[in-house]
Amino acid sequence: MDEGQRHEPEKDAPAFASQVGAKAARKLQARRDDAQGVWFGLGMMGLIGWSVAVPTLLGAALGLWLDARHPGTRSWTLALLVAGLVIGCANAWHWVARQDKAMRDEQEAVDE
Repeated sequence: MDEGQRHEPEKDAPAFASQVGAKAARKLQARRDDAQGVWFGLGMMGLIGWSVAVPTLLGAALGLWLDARHPGTRSWTLALLVAGLVIGCANAWHWVARQDKAMRDEQEAVDE
């Protein structure tokens, strides 16, 4: 070996140790995330579905009640069903955005 190909172990040791530490942290994080993988995902789909369905059904029920009590030319049922759907979608979007931000912040903390 000539002098240009030799590596100085003293200089490479800190960089190697930090790389090993980062890989170990990523592996531990992946194991923690994997434990909640499928069931966590199914639970999120259910939660998001209910956060849209409940306001929609409440709006439809209130609209049916209003149509029965105060009939008119316009349908309260349709109007409140759409309003409940919009509220439910906004609620789901807000919740998903908050979860996404939390996951990104957690990933940045692991990467540092």
